[in-house]
Amino acid sequence: MTKNTTPRALAVEALTRVANGAYSNLQLEQTLESHNLSDVDRRFVTNLVYGTIQHQLTLEYYLDGFIKPNQKVLPWVKMTLLVALYQELYLDRVPKRAIFNEAIQLAKDRGHEGIRRFVTGVLHAIDRQGLPDLSQIKDPTKRLSLEYSVPEWLVTAIQQQVGDDKALSILATINQPAAQSVRVNTAVATPETVAQSLTDQGYTVTPSVVASNAFRLDDKAANQSNVFETGELTIQDESAMLPVEALQVRPGDQVLDACAAPGGKTTQIAALLDAHSGGKVTALDLHAKKVNLIEANAKRLHVADRVDSVALDARKINDKFPKKQFDRILVDAPCSGLGLIRRKPEIRYEKSAQDIQQLQRVQLDILATVSEKLKPNGILVYSTCTILDTENADVAAKFLAAHPDFESMRVKTALDVKADRTTDTLNIYPDDFDSDGFFVSAFRKKK
Repeated sequence: MTKNTTPRALAVEALTRVANGAYSNLQLEQTLESHNLSDVDRRFVTNLVYGTIQHQLTLEYYLDGFIKPNQKVLPWVKMTLLVALYQELYLDRVPKRAIFNEAIQLAKDRGHEGIRRFVTGVLHAIDRQGLPDLSQIKDPTKRLSLEYSVPEWLVTAIQQQVGDDKALSILATINQPAAQSVRVNTAVATPETVAQSLTDQGYTVTPSVVASNAFRLDDKAANQSNVFETGELTIQDESAMLPVEALQVRPGDQVLDACAAPGGKTTQIAALLDAHSGGKVTALDLHAKKVNLIEANAKRLHVADRVDSVALDARKINDKFPKKQFDRILVDAPCSGLGLIRRKPEIRYEKSAQDIQQLQRVQLDILATVSEKLKPNGILVYSTCTILDTENADVAAKFLAAHPDFESMRVKTALDVKADRTTDTLNIYPDDFDSDGFFVSAFRKKK
């Protein structure tokens, strides 16, 4: 797109692609891998990309005040201005001169003289006039939406679900950097040996308070460690480990992972199984490419002998498996992903209230279909990486109402997370433990 390969130019390029539909995490990874950047520059590009997306509604609100109504602005030009605004507002250590000079230079390199003058004019107008005070916005929902860069419908939904105070706490958390967490692969290693190896390699290792056999790592990326290369650990959020804990897997169980890609939970299940005792996890995904990813992860983590992967829509499972085949079933369902906003910040802008209702129908369809494959007294776990009741508690309640042969179970986790809760289900909000938002429910099939 441009010969300018400064960190700011690379960030603008990545953001423009994300605006056209690319996933931020994948686009950023591709950008970083295709350019030989120093560690400092890699961190700067990452900061610019994620930070601009996280605050996009806020930045666009400010920028709109300096652009004439109905004026057409090329996407990359808009991103150039948003990146400059983000730096000026949120990065204290970046000099204003550097921000302005690089934005104007990028406009000159990629565009024509008119674009350069436009970018220059907008930046200098912002500098002269200043930005409006968000606290003066009278509509409280709109004010929170712009302060935290979250769509108004989502602000309202969270407030209605958890109350104003908890909603504020969640909103204040979701724009913070996500923690780096890993799961020890107990099929081939112990937490003690992995922790010692990581410490010897210069990592700061902190045991998780959310999930067992898990650590938080600081100082450098987990995939740079030798224990990642040997398959002794894998990268996985702490909250995402809880659904498998709730399954209460036994070594000889037949387990179905109905929505399995990329295989994090599949391999977590497999590590609990004993192939010699007949233990097996059958992993389904709709797309063949994603099934290949499951298989690659199982191989890397040395549990391929306990994993059968199948390209299949979980709603069409009747064509493949007989009833009452599985001791345990995990439905980590397709969802809005709103618990992952810190890792995939653009998600908040891509979903609507109507999307959530449509997802609920898909989730209930999957549950209804796979539940027939569970043995009597077997356990079915339903989980999502979202924080909205429409996809979580409401789905659990509707499933139970439609399936009297199932009963609710209290979700049990190894570290007894949220032991004082009054519900069988388990909600993890991003501000609870500084982890991803997650929901876990469990059901037992009556004899």
